[in-house]
Amino acid sequence: MKKTVRMLGLGLLFLGLHSLMGQTPQNYIYTSSGDLKNIEKMIVRKDIGGVQIVYNWRALETSKDVYNFSGIEKDLEYLTSLDKKLFIQLQDRFFEPQARYVPYYILKEKEYTGGLVAQYDNPGENKPVGSGWVTQQWNPAVRERYQKLIGELGKRFDGKIQGINLPETSIDIEMKKDKTGFSCDKYFQAELDNLKFARQAFKESYVLQYVNFFPCEWENDHQYMSRLFDFADKNKIGLGGPDIVPDKKAQMKNSYPFFNQYKGKLPLVAMAVQEPTLTYINPKTKKPFTKEEFVNYAQNFLGVNIIFWSVESPWLLN
Repeated sequence: MKKTVRMLGLGLLFLGLHSLMGQTPQNYIYTSSGDLKNIEKMIVRKDIGGVQIVYNWRALETSKDVYNFSGIEKDLEYLTSLDKKLFIQLQDRFFEPQARYVPYYILKEKEYTGGLVAQYDNPGENKPVGSGWVTQQWNPAVRERYQKLIGELGKRFDGKIQGINLPETSIDIEMKKDKTGFSCDKYFQAELDNLKFARQAFKESYVLQYVNFFPCEWENDHQYMSRLFDFADKNKIGLGGPDIVPDKKAQMKNSYPFFNQYKGKLPLVAMAVQEPTLTYINPKTKKPFTKEEFVNYAQNFLGVNIIFWSVESPWLLN
């Protein structure tokens, strides 16, 4: 009986999004944990359906097997009181030199080989080596701990939040000097493994993977992109990305054509217009892309159901 109820809940959740196929994407807000009260005027707008909030690993697992979900619970209670939905983005990669937000035991204990690897730069931005960090998901010991966190989140929040979002697939590390056992194939398989585990942990809420690029791949020459979309389709997993930039050349050589190919097939497509995205210039108008241009491309080419908007989006400031 319990299994039947859970499957019914999942079916109703999918039905709700499938009813939006072909319609204008829903507007959500993208923000960090702890910011909700500051943007309440945006949240309560009638054209806002919910909020995607970024929570880093260390904030949720304060020490080994010690979990603190009070921030999520507080945010969920607040949003529910406003009749708004919550997406959790579980962050395991960071874009500032000082941001090493994995639990301390991951950084220190030998089996995790340091836990993090320096990234060359921020995606889409020119910054020096070491400007950010990515978690060594290709290390089975690290991945096991990350999945333990996902499992605990599932026990507490499955069916209560609208979805859990795993961050972008793009990383940029110095592979030739790597001493952690990284390989592009290992990284790809680790991403699939995390997704599979998340789908098992969250049976009622959406599971969403951000995908933009894979290390070592261009134009699907390793079949990472095609295999991920096929995996998502077969396992009822949503896909999305951190940036909607109409016809961006690099994206057109990677994830965008697959979003177009899979329009209407995935349970959810949710993509973001984040702060850097707002700076991109439309080559035709020589001006930053407008809300209408973002939305039209998202709907008609990418098949997006939900757009997570930066709080700096001009239309939200009016």
